[in-house]
Amino acid sequence: MSTQRLYHTDSYLTEFDACVVEVADDGRRVYLDQTAFYPTSGGQPHDLGALGGARISDVIDEGERIAHLVESPLRDESAVHGAVDWERRFDQMQQHTGQHLLSAVLEELFGYHTVSVHFGRDYSSLDLDVESVSGQRIVEAETRANAIVAENRAVMTTFEDASEATGLRKESGRTGMLRIVSIAGLDRSACGGTHVRVTGEIGAILIRKVERVRKSARLEFVCGLRAVRRARADFESLTRIAGALSASLDDAPALVAAQSELLRAAENERRRMERELAGYRAKALYDAAPADSRNLRVVRQEAASMDELRTLAQATIALPRAVLVGTIGEPPSLLLATAEDTGLDAGRLLREGVTRVGGRGGGSSRIAQGSVPDAGRLTEAVASVLSAL
Repeated sequence: MSTQRLYHTDSYLTEFDACVVEVADDGRRVYLDQTAFYPTSGGQPHDLGALGGARISDVIDEGERIAHLVESPLRDESAVHGAVDWERRFDQMQQHTGQHLLSAVLEELFGYHTVSVHFGRDYSSLDLDVESVSGQRIVEAETRANAIVAENRAVMTTFEDASEATGLRKESGRTGMLRIVSIAGLDRSACGGTHVRVTGEIGAILIRKVERVRKSARLEFVCGLRAVRRARADFESLTRIAGALSASLDDAPALVAAQSELLRAAENERRRMERELAGYRAKALYDAAPADSRNLRVVRQEAASMDELRTLAQATIALPRAVLVGTIGEPPSLLLATAEDTGLDAGRLLREGVTRVGGRGGGSSRIAQGSVPDAGRLTEAVASVLSAL
């Protein structure tokens, strides 16, 4: 027996009575003759609420039937009362109708086609058949969409045979009866989702982000109360930033940009000085290391981080016939660097040394690094590498 979908004709229906057709999975999977609960479909998440006193955890579209998954077993009864979580339902209605409006505006203004949509818990997104969208066009689309919201245009739902449904923004591959959602003077789309009755109920439409995903431009947006909450959070964040900088809200972005530039310059200078210092350290350690019978100078060094060792390694292998064996204690790790004129392959030597004691690692013939299970194994690995030089 198929389930009559009450939300198709009334998205505002939040309470209903229905006959129980079947109960499965020890009372946790319930089938009804009719339902107002929207199942996950078309990118829109399912409704929540209560069914006969049991909380709904999921609503699944099984084609002809809709399965209601409940958190506690439903009592053995022939009739049941359902109550939809209105706050969640209306939020989804705002996001879904807002997406239709935004997609129609993007197509109207720029010819961009929406190829897929997603409605998430915190934000929604739509993918366009272009690789990028300029900031100016985002502002134009957002402004136009909000103007249509303010016009409070009617949003209508009709049922039309697929063979006679014309003027759809996106052609439907389905046959038979289609459910058409229309925004007056703007859009006609085949859709089974829940929608508001007028565009004014969408509330504000805010485009949050645009990014490239494969060969599409993905627009992240929020509508209605989500947009209000997001704008409030953005305002509070900007207020805290401005307060920390002792600046006004309007001056804060330029001040942050200027300070970021200063920080980048300072970081570049720090790295330059770090490399210069590493050069002096490498030369001092190199001069202190005795040359062996092959005129190799093996520098041993323990450091606080692998970054410190890598900087020292770059400076060390610039010296003639130099080898650096460096370690850090946490996590137990080893670095081996060999000057080109030594003829030694750092990657091979280190890999053999650490794998012999249960570690792993690798790298180039000049610089390689690896890790071992514990400090005791690190001592063994160092000894193994030194003996192989």
